[in-house]
Amino acid sequence: MNSIRHTYFYQQAPAAVWAYLTEAELLAQWLMPNDFRPEIGHEFTFRTRPMPAFDFDGIVYCKVLELQPYKRLSYSWKGGPRPGEITLDTLVEWELHEKDNGTELRLNHSGFQDRNTMIFGIMDGGWLKNMGEIATLLNKATV
Repeated sequence: MNSIRHTYFYQQAPAAVWAYLTEAELLAQWLMPNDFRPEIGHEFTFRTRPMPAFDFDGIVYCKVLELQPYKRLSYSWKGGPRPGEITLDTLVEWELHEKDNGTELRLNHSGFQDRNTMIFGIMDGGWLKNMGEIATLLNKATV
């Protein structure tokens, strides 16, 4: 248990899927409110309700590490019980592959430690649900 891996297929082209990974407004529709910008080195946050039982204050601290438009995006993903105390220090990697007139999206969220067991379980199912939400939003946008 140190990586979450999911693959999801979308009927849309990589550019459409990419928009939901890199445009702050679209990202907020399926993940969390954020101040993301697709620029290497940009530090941003996701914000949601705090979950004290999981040592999480509701803020995810991130930094864009890799950016290859329509192909690959990675960013750090850190959080903890209070500002300045990080108990979750992980890496989110997205890969997009053009396939069968659509896009195969692969997620690898790695770096979980033993102390992150409970949040790992929640995030594993959460990522898969969120990837499905991207499909719902894309399908609505193309109707």
